[in-house]
Amino acid sequence: MLIAGFPAGPWATNCYVVATGPRSECVVVDPGKDSTVGVDQVVREHHLKPVSVLLTHGHVDHMWCVAPVAGTYDATAWIHPRDRHLLADPMAGMSPETGAMLLGEKFEFTEPDRVEELVDGHTLELAGLQFLVDHTPGHTAGSVTFRTPYDDPGVSQLMFAGDLLFAGSIGRTDLPGGDHPTMLRTLREKVLTLPDDIVVLPGHGEQTSIARERATNPFLLELQDDSPAGSVI
Repeated sequence: MLIAGFPAGPWATNCYVVATGPRSECVVVDPGKDSTVGVDQVVREHHLKPVSVLLTHGHVDHMWCVAPVAGTYDATAWIHPRDRHLLADPMAGMSPETGAMLLGEKFEFTEPDRVEELVDGHTLELAGLQFLVDHTPGHTAGSVTFRTPYDDPGVSQLMFAGDLLFAGSIGRTDLPGGDHPTMLRTLREKVLTLPDDIVVLPGHGEQTSIARERATNPFLLELQDDSPAGSVI
C-alpha cells in the first residue's frame, strides 16, 4: 500500500493520498487549504489517478480544496449528509478566530460536480481499496472516520481519524455543530471498542495508535475510569 501524507495550509491539516501502489488509482483524504500542490506532487511522482476524495468532516480546514481537487481529476467527493451543507457554506462551521483570519478576503465555495453521501457502517470499494465508514459525531454532526485493512503483522487497520482523535488529545467541541457529550459517547463506543493494533492517522499532528491513546490519552483514560466497576471495554 502507498500512503503519502503532508500537512497543508495555515492550519497544518494532514492531507493523505492512498493507493494500492504506484501507477494506480488513488483516494485523497481531507484536501485542506493549499493542498492542491502537494496532491499534484504525489500524483505525479507515483503516477496516480485520483478517483475519489474522502472528507472526514466539513470544516473548512479539511475541505477547502475539495472542489479543485475533485474537479482537476474528475473525482467524486464523499461526505456525511449532516456536514454536506458546509461544502457550499463553510462559514456555518467556523469559529470566530477562523472567520477573523479570512476577513477582508473573498472566497467562493461550491460543491464539487459529483458528491456522494456517506453511510455509517458501509464499506466503500474505491481505487482497489476498502474503507469502512464509521459515523463519529461530536466534533461536527457529520464527522466520520475511515478504516482500511493494512497488510502488516503488527497493524490490522489504518484509521483516518479527522479531528476525532489526536496523539494525546481529542477534537474540540465548541464550534458550530460540536457537542461534548456526543463526543464522549463516540469515543466510548467507536474508539475504545477498537483493537489496539490500529494505527491512527489524525487530521493534525503525528500518527498514533489505539493502544497508545488507550494507555496515555487523558480523555480516554478518564472515560475508562468512569466505566462501571469490573467492566472491560
